[in-house]
Amino acid sequence: MATDKEKNETSPAEEEIKEEAEAPQEPVKSEKEKKKEEKKAKKEKKDEPKEPDYKAELNGANDRYLRLLAEYDNYRKRSQKEKDALYGDIRADVVGKFLPVYDNLSRALAQSTEDEAYRKGVEMIMTQFCATLEKLGVTKIESLGKTFDPKLHNAVMHAEDEEKGENEIVEVFQEGFMIGEKVIRFAMVKVVN
Repeated sequence: MATDKEKNETSPAEEEIKEEAEAPQEPVKSEKEKKKEEKKAKKEKKDEPKEPDYKAELNGANDRYLRLLAEYDNYRKRSQKEKDALYGDIRADVVGKFLPVYDNLSRALAQSTEDEAYRKGVEMIMTQFCATLEKLGVTKIESLGKTFDPKLHNAVMHAEDEEKGENEIVEVFQEGFMIGEKVIRFAMVKVVN
C-alpha cells in the first residue's frame, strides 16, 4: 500500500497532464478569424515607428541635387543661346534699317557734280558709314562676276550672253549685306545664261 506521502507525490508526466487539463482552453478559431488577426498584427507592425534609412535618404537627396544642377545648367545654356540669338537678330534688324542710307550715299557718289568739296564730303560720309558697318561685323556680299547663289542673291533680270559663263552675275542693282552667316539683305542682281 502506498503511503499518504507517496499519494501526494505525482510523477512529472502526471503533473503535465494535470496542468493541461486545468489551463483555460482557447476557443477554436475559424480561418476568417485567423486571417483577421494576422492582418491586425501586420497593421500594428506597420504602425510601429521604423528606424530611418539614412543612406537611402542621402542617396535620394543627392540624386535630386544632381538633377536640379543639370536642369539649371541646361537653363543657363539655353538662356545664353537665346540671348546671343536675340542680340544678333536685333543687330541685323537695326543695320537693315540703315541700309537705305547706304543706297542713297552710293547713288549720290554715282552722280557727277562740279562741286568737288560736296563730292569729297559725301565720300567721307560714305567711308565713315562703311567703317561703322565693318565694326558691327557687317560684310558686303560680293556679287559682280560671281556665280549666282540663291542663298545670297535675288535675280531680278535674266539675259543671254555667250561670252559670259553659266549663271554669272553681270550687273548689281542693289548691294547685299550679311552679318557672319546671316543675310541681312539679298543682293539684287542680273544673271546671264
